[in-house]
Amino acid sequence: MADATPDLRTLLIAHRGMRVAARTWRGASLERPTNIKSASKTIVATLVGIAAARGLFSLDDRIALILGRLIPQDADPRVGKITIRHLLGMRAGLQSTSGANYGRWVSSRDWLAFILSRPFTDEPGGQMIYSTGNSHILGVILARISGQTLRDLTQAWLGTPLGFSVPAWSRDPQGYYFGGNDMAIAPDALLAFGECCRNMGRRGDREIIPQGFLVEAWKPAVRSTFSGQLYGLGWWIGEAPGEPMVFAWGYGGQMIYLLPRLELTVVMTSDVDVPRVPGQVFTRHALLTQGILPAFRAT
Repeated sequence: MADATPDLRTLLIAHRGMRVAARTWRGASLERPTNIKSASKTIVATLVGIAAARGLFSLDDRIALILGRLIPQDADPRVGKITIRHLLGMRAGLQSTSGANYGRWVSSRDWLAFILSRPFTDEPGGQMIYSTGNSHILGVILARISGQTLRDLTQAWLGTPLGFSVPAWSRDPQGYYFGGNDMAIAPDALLAFGECCRNMGRRGDREIIPQGFLVEAWKPAVRSTFSGQLYGLGWWIGEAPGEPMVFAWGYGGQMIYLLPRLELTVVMTSDVDVPRVPGQVFTRHALLTQGILPAFRAT
């Protein structure tokens, strides 16, 4: 099935801690960083979990206490009710900056002000409103409260302990790294990250990612009205036939699948320039459930 998927570029599979498959197509490389698109949101969410465990803030802290004067003066007062947890779960209530609004947002002079000035389409803590802007706010919060760039935090808290490098990526007009898109991570590095998460944040005898955060992040909290997929805190939550799974999902098919009961981690990266078709994520799910899982259920 993988060979019949024209935009697939890499496929990596680890089982019980051992890499058991590694394929590339059309000149792709397992070591070369690739744009993971919205799978970046899962990386940012993980950094938030690490920061909370280090005492930099609580997930239930209101973002206004951290952003202060960065919040526009004419922002709706309900911005003051938004918490870090709301942003992680795509439940801020603000109009989305993804989809039809994405172009205007990334063309604006101040991305943060643009996000926080959107009208509310639900109350903070309400339904899921998928918005890349939520992750960008989290990236700004991480940078402000730590005094480091989002790239440096990603390198220090994930890249260095897991053995990979994180190159620079795009920034907003104020110099903050894009918090929900365009992060470039090599497929090998995505597998290392995925395996660390599948092992509840541990690599060997060292905890890299707080186990408590992962447990919380993998609890279904809301459901997307567009895809029907469940969402926790920065992770999508689903089920392969008979097997619970969580996954990171980036535009075009940038995927990290974790299936804890099978001790299985699967990474897929894809060509983002191939025209998309509706429901493309389900073609990746089909590759996983029909092409990969049967081989591991028998072991």
